[in-house]
Amino acid sequence: MEHSDIQLVRRKVEEIYRIESRRVLATLIRLVGEFDLAEEAMHDAFASAVEQWGRDGIPNNPRAWLVSAGRFKAIDVIRRRSRFDASLPKLAVKPEAAAEIEEDVDGGGVEDDRLRLIFTCCHPALSSSTQIALTLREVCGLTTEAIATAFLTTPSTIAQRIVRGKAKIRDARIPYQVPSMEDLPARLDSVLAVIYLVFNEGYSASSGESLTRADLSGEAIRLGRLLMQLLPDPEVIGLVALMLLHDSRRKARTAENGDLILLEDQDRSLWNWSQIEEGHRLAGEAFAAPMLGVHAIQAAIAAVHTSAADTTSTDWAKIVALYDLLLRAEPSPIVELNRAVAVAMRDGPQAGIELINVILERGQLARYHLLHAAQADLYRRLGQKVQARSSYESALKLVSQEPERRFIEKRLRELDS
Repeated sequence: MEHSDIQLVRRKVEEIYRIESRRVLATLIRLVGEFDLAEEAMHDAFASAVEQWGRDGIPNNPRAWLVSAGRFKAIDVIRRRSRFDASLPKLAVKPEAAAEIEEDVDGGGVEDDRLRLIFTCCHPALSSSTQIALTLREVCGLTTEAIATAFLTTPSTIAQRIVRGKAKIRDARIPYQVPSMEDLPARLDSVLAVIYLVFNEGYSASSGESLTRADLSGEAIRLGRLLMQLLPDPEVIGLVALMLLHDSRRKARTAENGDLILLEDQDRSLWNWSQIEEGHRLAGEAFAAPMLGVHAIQAAIAAVHTSAADTTSTDWAKIVALYDLLLRAEPSPIVELNRAVAVAMRDGPQAGIELINVILERGQLARYHLLHAAQADLYRRLGQKVQARSSYESALKLVSQEPERRFIEKRLRELDS
């Protein structure tokens, strides 16, 4: 074969790897019953593809070919293991014919496998940090280095979480399956929580030099879209809408030097209006469901914000009413704080301060920098500089993100001037 032909086949295999590797892996995990073995078999199958496709041509159904080849690679590994370790059970495998595997792959089985994989990685028996690491690695295909960079930790820490997660799945015999209808609501909540945690770390990083990490929020949206395609539940649709509407404002949220720009000062022409249009459509669909979930309500709030020409023309009364709904659905001091800010926009800063003080009097959110920053801003609007300074200084002690730190320091300088 000519060198140029080999390069062409190699590029084609690389392209198929980018598009299909997670689907192939999900199916192999079902077929061989083990994460690491499935991953090893998948990589062996892609390596074989470069050689065999270069000789025999690219098959009509590359994904089915890769699944079949990966399964036989895994069988070979298991047979070698059993030869060297007599304690392992004898292998009794009846490999499916290539036609059976192709029918399984084309018949939608592969999408079921991806759904199984998401629920397995987000099983409640695993810690949330392990769920996130496993999901990003196995479902999204991110490297341990990329995950570590996103969450400001070391690759070895992420690798340990992934290894522990796989061991827990194996030792606890966590089933590789979509939960039953009875268990689905509780289990779906954990999956949505993982996706939203990933998105939030990208939308508003918990610490570090950058306010946002577009690659991470983009990965969460991609994962949400996949889940919505596989399981079009209203809460899944609501979460995708919420992420799209939040992410639509990303370019307007920071200046060229990385400084934070508040919603009221953002250039709305920089918003992603195609994302907003899609987000509004999905938010409406989720909000119209018979059972109204928290993500649907949050998406509706984001939709009101992105419908307004500016802050002053925003329908704050509607936002407060939606926060009232959200508080009934999911009581939380964070929701109370957000509602207090909306009340301040509707009824004036003093009304918002009184609500924030109630949260603090209960001993809640005392170490949450955004509460003190919100309180400071309301005092600033009232012209109460002493109180505003005290609240800004409290926020400054708690903030860990550099753009937010610079913003608070700027507000303090403004108070002096």
